[in-house]
Amino acid sequence: MPIAYHGRSSTIGVSGQSVPRPKGQIRSDTNDTLVFGPTKRLDYEMELGIVVGPGNIRGERIALSDADAHLFGMCLLNDWSARDIQIWEYQPLGPFNAKNFATTISPWIVTLEALEPFRVPHEHDDEAPPLLDYLRCERNQAQGAFDIQLEVWLQVSRDQCASGRPVRVSSTSFRHQYWTAGQMLAHHTSGGCAIRSGDILGSGTVSGPNDGEAGALIEITRAGANPLSLGDGEVRAFLEDGDTVIMRGWCARPGFRSIGFGECRGQVTEAVRD
Repeated sequence: MPIAYHGRSSTIGVSGQSVPRPKGQIRSDTNDTLVFGPTKRLDYEMELGIVVGPGNIRGERIALSDADAHLFGMCLLNDWSARDIQIWEYQPLGPFNAKNFATTISPWIVTLEALEPFRVPHEHDDEAPPLLDYLRCERNQAQGAFDIQLEVWLQVSRDQCASGRPVRVSSTSFRHQYWTAGQMLAHHTSGGCAIRSGDILGSGTVSGPNDGEAGALIEITRAGANPLSLGDGEVRAFLEDGDTVIMRGWCARPGFRSIGFGECRGQVTEAVRD
């Protein structure tokens, strides 16, 4: 559970968004002093955006059993993150400038009604602490998760790589997410916080249990210790200027029409101007 996040709509952009490399406070690796400058550890996070339908009245919580009635649908969401800024600022306040510079979403929303055929049981880890009553109900356990297939591709600029072709770096399913969309909404409103139609909740990074299913470079490269090979001699510990992150998502099941989420694409550009 994060200590704090910065909620804002000003830097949410649709697929095709350019993402200037953010600047911020960074702790020096050599002498433990603070410097201000461009992030050297720019990352993505493969997430889903959970879009609110009907809201609630301030001071009234939404029960988990009623959550579906307040959820309109989902989209792909890239929660861009500056890891070196984040590691300094997250204590005691949590991520702030490390994440508020850009969020990219896919071009359309898939409604909850359209996702109904792709519901699956929510598997809670038996070794995890038991769920409190407000975070459990029979429907959520039986059909609270969604089997949404997700992929992340990385494309470097032609100046860096002759082919310029995207390389798939991970694939997983939203069914592995620790919390369901309904649980997230129930918890968000548990203290009486009002939500409004069109509000977006970020699901958090979607990473599966197996190799090749991590939803962020910080996980794939072990915080940069094991850089990722992209072919043609190109490797990445974190994102470089000119890199394009491409996220794709879809649902498929025998006997039902497949559904796509569109492409969630964003390109890193040079650092923000002073």
